[in-house]
Amino acid sequence: MAEFSLKINGKSHTVEVDPDTPLLWVLRDHLKLVGTKYGCGIAQCGACTVHYNGSAVRSCQLPVSSVAESEITTIEGLSENGDHPVQKAWLEIDVPQCGYCQAGQIMSAAALLQRNPNPSDTDIETAMNGNICRCGTYTRIKAAIKTAARSQTA
Repeated sequence: MAEFSLKINGKSHTVEVDPDTPLLWVLRDHLKLVGTKYGCGIAQCGACTVHYNGSAVRSCQLPVSSVAESEITTIEGLSENGDHPVQKAWLEIDVPQCGYCQAGQIMSAAALLQRNPNPSDTDIETAMNGNICRCGTYTRIKAAIKTAARSQTA
């Protein structure tokens, strides 16, 4: 076991875990931030997506030892009141069905819009590639990203 100082959602946390523990399990089991979901465990589905220094990454394969001193943002830290433009667009377009993948989808979309406030369809498809939705709401996801992009520039 080792002690790690982490900055998650703008707050400092100290955890004592095995250095190889995936960030996902530190978030869920040690810090009780359960919005980030376990999906596949092999970084292929996107349910566990968080922001690592502003970039969307899969937390299920990211060892906690590699993130110390970095800025980590989870779905809980995206906005205090759930009013991030992507979250608002998700509700406006009525994206979720089962909802399981939605935190990861939202985190990937927010990272995209942070680096590219006016993405093309190809930009959206590329950024969201690998975020799997078993309910198939891809058309609504793309529409919500476009809506969020418009609301940020309005």
